[in-house]
Amino acid sequence: MSTEVVAEAVIRPIRDSDVEALGRVHAQCWHEDYDTLVDAATLANLSPRRMAELWTHWISQGEGLTHVAALVEGEIVGFAGAGPARDDDAPRARELFFIHLLDSAHGRGIGQKLFDAALGDEPAYLWVPEANTHAVHFYERNGFTADGVSHDEPFLGETIHEIRMVR
Repeated sequence: MSTEVVAEAVIRPIRDSDVEALGRVHAQCWHEDYDTLVDAATLANLSPRRMAELWTHWISQGEGLTHVAALVEGEIVGFAGAGPARDDDAPRARELFFIHLLDSAHGRGIGQKLFDAALGDEPAYLWVPEANTHAVHFYERNGFTADGVSHDEPFLGETIHEIRMVR
């Protein structure tokens, strides 16, 4: 029996003061999540500072958006965002834009807590890289099903094939 103590994650709304930490965590998550999907040189050009600038923009976008962070021992380890659908042919009114969690925080239920805080049990849809089977299975456990629609999404000068999932 393990005696390891795992710190509890705190899920809370993202604050303006979080943008620098979010930039670092977001860049690291993209390295961890997309390292098999895009070229290593592409990821090498990823800037935590640029990601922080994007977060400054995202959190100022207005009503209807939900941006939450997961903190363990006061440090951001993940984040999620949802809001009004962005696609003209959206199958639901709400979209899960993203959920990312540092690899070191996987397997502790933090991703589920982020998901629940961002979306709950609302009808929604999302786009996920088809090759990210771990994420696809996570969304299936949360009631999402691929609806047969896919596209190639530009990503840092490359493209990632994504599928749409709906619940």
